[in-house]
Amino acid sequence: MAISIRQVGPCFAGEVTGVDIAKGVSSDEAAEIDAGMDRHAVLVFRDQVIDDDRQYAFSCHFGPMETATGDIAQAEDRRLPMNINDISNLDKRGEVLARDDRRRLFNLGNMLWHSDSSFKPTPAKFSLLSARAIPGEGGNTEFADMRAAWDALDAKTQAECRDLVCEHSLLTSRSLLGFAEFNAEERLKWQPVPQRLVRRHPRSGRLSLYLASHAGAIRGWPVPEARTFIHDLTEHATQRQFVHAHQWRQWDLVMWDNRTVMHRARRYDHTQVRDLHRTTVADSGPTLEQMA
Repeated sequence: MAISIRQVGPCFAGEVTGVDIAKGVSSDEAAEIDAGMDRHAVLVFRDQVIDDDRQYAFSCHFGPMETATGDIAQAEDRRLPMNINDISNLDKRGEVLARDDRRRLFNLGNMLWHSDSSFKPTPAKFSLLSARAIPGEGGNTEFADMRAAWDALDAKTQAECRDLVCEHSLLTSRSLLGFAEFNAEERLKWQPVPQRLVRRHPRSGRLSLYLASHAGAIRGWPVPEARTFIHDLTEHATQRQFVHAHQWRQWDLVMWDNRTVMHRARRYDHTQVRDLHRTTVADSGPTLEQMA
């Protein structure tokens, strides 16, 4: 069966058919999917019954892989291997985390608009999220098209944004939630890193805003002014006409381009199991070293 991609979002996002990830994909099929990402930025694959090994093998078609270093779980408490991000509300025994568990409170940051790994010197390229178990309702993931958001800015604001460099840190996004209890090792690990505010896609050439709740400063600007500006840009970029909401089904796999979209999880009943596994493809290098 040939690969087919149909648009499902208001101005982006596509659904892929003709692919069985469990059986593996050829290099030609991966290239076709990669080209679909250039256009849609978010691709949905339904009914992909896979394990972590098959998910990881599929992800490797799209570039070098990240390790999971964006959580606060200690090594002895990890439920999944270091090449898989645990996007769940479960402990290593498979039990739902208590409402006041430090790991759960930290992970609530996923409900803020963000781009994966923008707090790393080399951020994420693609994220691939597989739904192994989902709650009865809620828990959708929303995506905001940062290309369309850039295009809709007035020329004066575009010019103001064009050469700005922001500083991103997990400490910033978690502080927005009132989560500030970090030890010295965590504070050192998540020191702010610089990222361009405006990025050019290396294949399509389209410009996009590069925002996240992790962004807390603009180089050369007073912090209050920088945060106000970032807040205003985020409000602009997440207007409903730029947003696609994905309603999860079990065994969905959703793949997105962190260079051109932001995303956030939505609320759900925290006593129900929500178990998603994420593999993450690293970008080609720090954004300051990429084509402006």
